[in-house]
Amino acid sequence: MLLHLLFSLSLVLTFIENGNAGITSAFVRTQWPSVDIPLANEVFAVPKGYNAPQQVHITQGDYDGKAVIISWITPDEPGSSQVRYGLSEGKYDFTAEGTVTNYTFYNYKSGYIHQCLVTGLQYDTKYYYEIGKGDSARKFWFETPPEVDPDASYKFGIIGDLGQTYNSLSTLQHYMQSGAKSVLFVGDLSYADRYEYNDVGVRWDTWGRFVEQSAAYQPWIWSAGNHEIEFFPNMGEVVPFKSFLYRYPTPYQASRSSNPLWYAIRRASAHIIVLSSYSPFVKYTPQWHWLKQELKNVNREKTPWLIVLMHVPIYNSNEAHFMEGESMRSVFERWFIKHRVDVIFAGHVHAYERSYRISNIHYNVSGGDAYPVPDKTAPIYITVGDGGNQEGLASRFRDPQPDYSAFREASYGHSTLEIKNRTHAFYHWNRNDDGNKVTTDSFTLHNQYWGSARRRRKLNKNHLHSVISERPSIARF
Repeated sequence: MLLHLLFSLSLVLTFIENGNAGITSAFVRTQWPSVDIPLANEVFAVPKGYNAPQQVHITQGDYDGKAVIISWITPDEPGSSQVRYGLSEGKYDFTAEGTVTNYTFYNYKSGYIHQCLVTGLQYDTKYYYEIGKGDSARKFWFETPPEVDPDASYKFGIIGDLGQTYNSLSTLQHYMQSGAKSVLFVGDLSYADRYEYNDVGVRWDTWGRFVEQSAAYQPWIWSAGNHEIEFFPNMGEVVPFKSFLYRYPTPYQASRSSNPLWYAIRRASAHIIVLSSYSPFVKYTPQWHWLKQELKNVNREKTPWLIVLMHVPIYNSNEAHFMEGESMRSVFERWFIKHRVDVIFAGHVHAYERSYRISNIHYNVSGGDAYPVPDKTAPIYITVGDGGNQEGLASRFRDPQPDYSAFREASYGHSTLEIKNRTHAFYHWNRNDDGNKVTTDSFTLHNQYWGSARRRRKLNKNHLHSVISERPSIARF
């Protein structure tokens, strides 16, 4: 009995030693209505001009950040799939030709969906681009990332379960003030599947126009959630992810994936792996084979930051979707630890939660520890499924708070991850407090590969120069 008590105390002290004791925020948000913004609202406005391009968005188009995929829709006729681009506004020295397609969903017929791969871009450069013809042409811009380098600094935003409510708008506007250069999106985009018949397609269109204010100017790195499945036998629609796959391309072939739903990219000093929670992933499936190889391809000397995106959280202490990620945990957790993944972002649960570095790899049904334990080689798990959709917040956390849970709060918001160099990054979760951006949870993230004492001793003075002096964090991991 005494040994059991001493062991339990050591676990608690270890958790406290690695950061703050677990916090369940007492903040109660005064919610705006969790209803979709009316169709007539200006955030869904159709661009002026006949057949003007709309729903413009970009994503990374290759493995290393020297290409983008630009997508848009023309409502009336196919028109041109050409992108004109250059290094100064209004002067387009280059062109790229894309493709056009469309699809039907029940009786809804989509507009003409254009996708254009623009390659051969220079790193760390601002490009201006134009799409459409004549008076209906529209102009945008984007910035390429710095060259892949272990000390390249870069700031990511993390958003999940966004939807198209007034809460969604608050999240999007606050994110756009963050200074982040790209969005890591952890699934559940439009929530169009909460509608029926032709309204499903209509709400995909409104969401595309809604996020254009950000997604036309910087890449959103997409992962799919359960609301992208859209399985409607009563409507004759039984092909999973149909709308998502037509509308939101990914550069999956660049990482030798066989499916657009799982893939990898390198951006600045980060290697980002996107997984599909709703595609087969057990042993010998295509996703399993691909991830096994992709983890071997990660070169921490070039991209020290290893980040994984998925929709269903592996660790979650909310009553909503509790233990839904257990099957993926049992398959992949050992790999995440073996390869020293830095952080795993998920959505699905409409609340915010951050874990300590923990693992449950000793549990094997017939024996071993049947609970998570502190593990310095494990990732930090962060749930950011709080974008603002019409389903509302998941406000019921399990009580008592598990030892592995560092901070949790049922509020809307978004996160940012600001990588400074190969050893340090700053993380912030920003609560949307009735229209005000409030930084609520933050910490300094130490890189799993370069952050160990053994590796730090090998850094030369030039590397140490880039270590930042300001540390506004509440914990260190």
